[in-house]
Order: sequence, then structure tokens, then C-alpha cells
Amino acid sequence: MKKRKVISVILTGAMLASLAACGSGEASGSDKKNGKKVSKVDVTKEDKNTLSVYAWDKNFNIPALKAAEKAYQKKNPKFKLNIIEQSQSSDVETAITTAGSAGDFTTLPDIVLFQDHYFQKYVTDYPKAWVNLDKSDVQWADFGEEKLSYSTIKGKHYGVPVDNGTVVCAYRTDLLKECGYTIDDLTGVTWDKFIEIGEKVHKKTGKYLLSMDGAGNDLPYMMLQAEGVSQFKNGKVNLTKNDTVKKIIDKIVEMKQKDVLYLANDWSDYTDQTIIGDMVCGVMNGNWIIPTIKQVKKNEGKWAITSMPTLSGEEGYASNGGSSLYITSNCRKQDLAKDFLAYTFGGGEGKQMTYDKALEDGGVITTCISAGKSEVYNKGVKYFGDQPIYSKIVEMSAKVKVVEQSDFHYVCREQVAAAIQNIINGTSTDDALKDAEKQVKFAMDK
Repeated sequence: MKKRKVISVILTGAMLASLAACGSGEASGSDKKNGKKVSKVDVTKEDKNTLSVYAWDKNFNIPALKAAEKAYQKKNPKFKLNIIEQSQSSDVETAITTAGSAGDFTTLPDIVLFQDHYFQKYVTDYPKAWVNLDKSDVQWADFGEEKLSYSTIKGKHYGVPVDNGTVVCAYRTDLLKECGYTIDDLTGVTWDKFIEIGEKVHKKTGKYLLSMDGAGNDLPYMMLQAEGVSQFKNGKVNLTKNDTVKKIIDKIVEMKQKDVLYLANDWSDYTDQTIIGDMVCGVMNGNWIIPTIKQVKKNEGKWAITSMPTLSGEEGYASNGGSSLYITSNCRKQDLAKDFLAYTFGGGEGKQMTYDKALEDGGVITTCISAGKSEVYNKGVKYFGDQPIYSKIVEMSAKVKVVEQSDFHYVCREQVAAAIQNIINGTSTDDALKDAEKQVKFAMDK
């Protein structure tokens, strides 16, 4: 999941704790780095059938890991997964940084769950911390190319995907009908057509067709990826000479000015006021936003999902968020770790049991394409008018285009969000993007 606070729930949509919830765990000690508590584990005390893993979110990722443990026990009844719960994803990053800075990886567990957008930086900074998985039975061809691009470094595979960050465009079908539209009218459309529909929806219902956190604005990245374009080129930030960036920014500003888009003040305003507060007719974000949508019980059966608009009108696909599992160099049972990951999350014989249970218990959606064809995935979801949204999300994940990623993804997101606010307040697009690019370059050159 994403680094900021995200609500995770089971399929019924009941509200559970968020990613920021306080974690416990079975760590053997602690250290402090930059004011954060860092868990430790002693792998020398594990028996030959036990693997330790760092993970966060007891209501999302951890149920998925428990599902995998149970699935692998079909092959090895003595197998045990020692899940050491972290309070948030940044705790795992801190643990790697602490170990890498000391040049001592013996404090790490066998496996860690890591955010997709951050991993490449940690391979660059601490290349000796990781084990590549090329010599494993993971079914790489059964995953979307875009998902694997985060964990494939210089042609070598390091990570096995867990959760699916594919973007969904979810719309209130009852409000669309009130305005003379259906979900098909928002499928395979241009952004200009989207804006036209959004203006009519707001005029008729007073609701916005789209909202986004104005500070942590993921909309530009998602819109760009749907076009197959990145904010980076050859390792450098690419904003001022990027025509697609300018077109996307102009559309966002136009949506804001025409009451099609509501830019929330912060994450809480975005989720609690605009989505749960029922101010919107549509939501566009990584599919992990679905549990938040489902908090409005009275709207059950009134939603449906589809693909993204694009500049040309082709159906668009993007991904926002997600994580994968990685074996650390401290793992003394690498063959066991590789086999466990390949058998479960990696598309092996235990994939269906793993992914079906992970979906049912934690709402984790697979990126393993064949696993998304099961009865569990193809079951209609009542809240979404009995649309089989989970199998559709897996299908869409295979169509997401690969774009260049950067260790400075979140720095760029912050600066582009600021540029959009400046443009809305009267700054020219060129000047705002010039300043944003300057700020990102400064961060990259530090």
C-alpha cells in the first residue's frame, strides 16, 4: 500500500484499522535511527522450517501472508512463517537503512515486504542486502510487465508481487443515470468528454465527478501512465520539455475550474469528506480505495468500475501503490524462501489458495493473472451492482504500460502538486513547471 494513511478492510467493507495503526511483533530487540524504533530478528534461532518476515498492516498484508503460510503447509506441514509486524511501511525502510549504514545485515529477517515505488533506491544504496530470484520457480510470465518493472533491476528479478495497485475509475451509476449517462459513456473516452460529462453532473447533482488529495496529488502520475509517459527520462526529471505533462496539467486545472474536480485540502478531507462524505459521483485511484468507497452503506449497489479516460480516447490503465516480497542476504534458508514465494505468491501450485484467501480475509487483490480467473475473483460484488470487479481489476493490471520510475517519485509528486495549485492561483503553466523541475533537480543532486 501507499506510504500515507490508507484504510484496509475485509470484503464485507467493515471499517478496520488503517496502515498507521500501532504494530506489535515478535522482534528480538530494537534500535533507533532518526527517531524511529527499528525491530530486529535473530534468524540463527529459527528452525529449518521457519522463515521470518517483516510486514505492516494487520488487516491487509498480514492476512495475505497468513494465507500463504497455510497454503505452503499443504506442501510442508512443518512450515511456519514468523510474521513480525511493523507499524508502517517506513519501519521496514528504516530497518534496511540502519543495517546498510552499519554494514551489518544480520539484524534483518529472511524476507521483507517493501513498497514498489521505493525498492530501486534501496538496491542502489544497499546492493548487498538482497537476493535475486532468477534461480527460482516464480512464474514471471503470469504477472503484468508493469508490476514486475519495480522489482526488476538490470534484468534481475528481486521481488515477488503481493498486492495489486491497478487504478480503478469508480462511478455512481444512479447519479449518472439521473444525468442521462451510463458507465459505458465513461469508458474509452477523452478527457474532454470526461469534463463535459462532469460539468453536467455537477450542475444536475451538485457532486464532483472526481476528487483528489491536493497535497498528495497522484492524479498527474496516473494520467501520465495511462498515456505511457513518465515524469522522468533517462534518470532525470522531465517536466518542462514534456508536452504530455503540460497537456495533463492543463486538463487538471480545467477540471478544477469547471467544478469537475475537487482538490481536497489533505488526505482526510479526500477520504472522509469527499468520498465517505458523499460529495462525489466518481473516484479514480489505486483499487485499495474501494474499501473507503464502501463505507457509505446507503450507496450499496450504486457503483461500477471501468478504465481511465485518455487524451486520445483509448481506454487507459495505470497503477498507484502496491508492494512485493524480497529475500534479504541474511536469509540462511534461501532455497526454502524461494520455494515458499514461488509456490504461493509466485504463481505456483499454492497460488489459488493463497490469493483467494488473501482476497477474502484482507481485500488483497492479486497481480498473478491466472489467479484472477477463480470463482472467488469472478463472484459479483453486491456493492458494485454485482459486477465482478476483482477479476476485472486483474485483467486491467495486465494492460498497464511500463513507464520509467525514479527514487524521487514522491518528491516529484509533491512539487507537481504545488505547481498545479500555483497555476490555479494565476502562475503560468511554464513558470510553475519550471520551478517544480528546479526543486526536484535540487533534491536529486543532494
